[in-house]
Amino acid sequence: MAKAFPYDDGVKPPSHLKSLQALELAVRTGSFAAAAEILAITPAAVGQRVKALEDYLGVELILRGRAGIRPTVALVKAIPHLASGFAAIETAAGLLDMQRPQELHIAAASDLADLWLVPALASFRAEHPHIGLCVNGAGDVPMRLGPVDCEIAFGALGDDPLCDFLFHDYVLPVASPVNVERTRGLPAESRLEGFPLLHLDFYKDDPAGISWPRWFADNGVARTAPERGMRFQRIVDVLDSVRANAGVALCGAALLGDAFEEGALGLPYPATMGRRTAHGFIARFRPRHTAAPTVDIFRAWLREEALKKRAWVEGFAAGQAPKRPFNQSSTTFVAG
Repeated sequence: MAKAFPYDDGVKPPSHLKSLQALELAVRTGSFAAAAEILAITPAAVGQRVKALEDYLGVELILRGRAGIRPTVALVKAIPHLASGFAAIETAAGLLDMQRPQELHIAAASDLADLWLVPALASFRAEHPHIGLCVNGAGDVPMRLGPVDCEIAFGALGDDPLCDFLFHDYVLPVASPVNVERTRGLPAESRLEGFPLLHLDFYKDDPAGISWPRWFADNGVARTAPERGMRFQRIVDVLDSVRANAGVALCGAALLGDAFEEGALGLPYPATMGRRTAHGFIARFRPRHTAAPTVDIFRAWLREEALKKRAWVEGFAAGQAPKRPFNQSSTTFVAG
């Protein structure tokens, strides 16, 4: 017989669970923005959840400063319990997800997913049609409750055994075929003078110092106000602008192989005048004690694909032209 008062044993369901989750993440990451990215909501929504909890309790829970978000005295003792509680929930959700072993869930940097991973996964699907895929929330199967099987991001290399280094990027000036033709025959020492420069912030934290001013200085090329021009956060956005003849971009080639080989992009300078990034694309996998067999299959496939991409990037950086010319009327890939 069911209890009339099921929580008489002292165990009560937590109220404001979403607010507690937002609060713990905000304190752990140090910002509403970082917490919002994890929760897939806006920073304002994170703030609203925290504020709702503060209003309910009648106390201030967080402090904002230059160092980020910090807990108040009222919250300090509760934070360890919140952290361990949500960690336990995440572990439980992950174990429940193991009941769906023929699925693979991947979270990848948007540019990597759009320009390389998703197209490359066609071969994985052909080899393993029984495995359902979900990349960044989209695919054959719905998003799961717990953590993803694999996360791929651009960042610093490390020695974490759960991580695989995939490949570095190689950054150099990139232009549309139309603009490559416009630069043809112009003096190399000032070839880009007058052309709009497109800046990509994707590499701004890379120790290699990827920037237009640095590229001009390193290669002895003159250019007025190299720091000026439109700025972009994503590679796909700057790529669209390059294709629209809006200017010349300093962009990585690693994810643009198809665009080069299809003739959609060209180079105003030789490929050897580029710079390899210090950071690279890194894949991190779930610990083996919770990983499904499908993860091992995907990890082996991803390593093979990464080796192919590394070889392509190395050849490209050495000046080896893509398989096809940059347009049908000319067999010249680089402006002369």
